[in-house]
Amino acid sequence: MLNPDSYHRSVVDIDLAGLAADEVDTLLIDLDNTLLPRDGSAIPDEIRVWAAGLDAAGFRACLVSNNWHRRVSEVADDLGFGLVSKAVKPLPFAFMLALKRTGSSRSRAAVIGDQLFTDILGGKLMGMRTILIEPLCSADLPHTLFLRRIERVLLAGRNPLP
Repeated sequence: MLNPDSYHRSVVDIDLAGLAADEVDTLLIDLDNTLLPRDGSAIPDEIRVWAAGLDAAGFRACLVSNNWHRRVSEVADDLGFGLVSKAVKPLPFAFMLALKRTGSSRSRAAVIGDQLFTDILGGKLMGMRTILIEPLCSADLPHTLFLRRIERVLLAGRNPLP
């Protein structure tokens, strides 16, 4: 349940053609330390280009974030993504709502995030493909920093794909 289907340094490294070939058409994406550094609001150009290319590649995208601050909706709007905030991941409710809002199904969706115990576990509990992203920065909430220590043990010997 904590083993991602793939592991990458950045969302821009994800093989979108491979996902499309596997009939994935929806990406449920975490925000903090996945797309942007925690509490960062400036969207890097490479993320803007990647996000802009999703629609052309046939993907729908929805941010699914445990965060609820205004910044989350601003980023979702700026990137043209749907949004489910206050997600309480890994519980399934926000993932189900995101699937409903995108008109997708579990079999056609992938969860992308930087945490094993929220994003990956939540996606696995829903029966979806999961993609782990290396966290963008080391700053985080105290409980997340504690879980990161456990993640390092679970991921020992496994490196992100280039």
